[in-house]
Amino acid sequence: MKYTITTILLFLVVGTTWAQNKKWTLEECVTYAVENNLSVEQFELDLDNAKINEKDAFGNFLPNLNANTTLSSNTGFSINPTTNLPTNSTQNNLDAGITTGVNLFNGMRDVHQMNRSKLNTIANQYRLEDLKDDIRLNVANNYLQVISNKESLKVAQAQYAVTEQDLKRTKELVESGVIPMGDLLDIEATAANQQQQIINAEGQVLLSKIALAQLMQITDYENFDTADESYEVPPSEILSNSPSTIFSKALEFRNDIKLSKANVEVAEKDLQIRKGALLPTIDAFANYRTRYSDVSLLPVAGLPPGSPPEFFTPNFTDQLWIFDGVSYGVQLSVPIFNGFSTRNNIDRAKIDVERAKLQFEQDKLDLENTVNQAYVAVKTSAKSYEAAEKTLEARKLAFEYAKERFEVGLMNSFEYSQAQARIDNAEAEVIRTKYDYIFRIKILEFYFGLPVTLD
Repeated sequence: MKYTITTILLFLVVGTTWAQNKKWTLEECVTYAVENNLSVEQFELDLDNAKINEKDAFGNFLPNLNANTTLSSNTGFSINPTTNLPTNSTQNNLDAGITTGVNLFNGMRDVHQMNRSKLNTIANQYRLEDLKDDIRLNVANNYLQVISNKESLKVAQAQYAVTEQDLKRTKELVESGVIPMGDLLDIEATAANQQQQIINAEGQVLLSKIALAQLMQITDYENFDTADESYEVPPSEILSNSPSTIFSKALEFRNDIKLSKANVEVAEKDLQIRKGALLPTIDAFANYRTRYSDVSLLPVAGLPPGSPPEFFTPNFTDQLWIFDGVSYGVQLSVPIFNGFSTRNNIDRAKIDVERAKLQFEQDKLDLENTVNQAYVAVKTSAKSYEAAEKTLEARKLAFEYAKERFEVGLMNSFEYSQAQARIDNAEAEVIRTKYDYIFRIKILEFYFGLPVTLD
């Protein structure tokens, strides 16, 4: 028993430690978010409901079969239901039957309803997949924001480490009389400002991790963290394709476009169903019924001629066979006038078809516009990233020159701090433009049908 308890506690400790130390990769974040998102679960329920509706539509082709029975008791004058003769006594009656019916023709509405239910199931599947696509992009964006903020924090910490070295060197220069005491105070102010930047950067990292965790619907913000890794701009051939090529490819697989097109087809099926109400319907039916009464009297057969009639009451089983019967037939119903409701429903369905078609065209225009904007954004962000890198290189050279001049007393502390601030800003801009460029590439690749990864 002691061994079992120790083993359980060991597993609990190991499991808790693993959960606290887990570092989430982008792929893990995307997978978890898709599998645990509440909206995804709701859309999955809608899909399940659509599949049930599909079963309902199939059931319309099958005949119905129903059984019924009635047990009654009468006292006083009444008509015997089995002999149809008047009686003045207490009687107990049983009436039972089986009824079946099948629709032979109803203006093809059952056929159209079946096709409509299948299309609606497909539309719900596209709707679910489109939501998953949006989640993948949002998770990727938030994940890259966490990584970007982490790199900014590392840069801020590295800059402060450099400033600490400068502060130590400046103290030596002040003590040797090379530079005045005021320059040391300026460097100390710069160090204090960088400490504040580190605090702000830590806050940005925490906020971005919370935003990502909320998107993934993880409530343990304190122990949630992403993998400690940085990303370089991935090689991509996406810009070798024209915007029109990317748009054409997106039309083939984008789930929002498939959903919009499916909605048009569903609306067209609704119109066909409404038109079917103008045609006659034909139904076939068959009924089997039997009855029993405890006062049922039947004449005794085989009596001599001239003998007074004698009657007897058949037993329960015999009455079920004696008084049974079958009825069957075909019913035709022709719609003639119903207050314009059928025609009005057809007109409404036509409007819904036109509305769905217009929405389909609008969705294609929106996609084309989005692809064009994404294409321009990639080219623009690439140039911004390239310019930021060049600016950083120039700032580094300028800072080295400024540092040499400051250490020999040819530059005051204010000018030196300005040079350092410019290199700090340049490094921050490189990080911002790099991850913006990465995300823009991934968006454009996503419209081209490539998965959201950072490989």
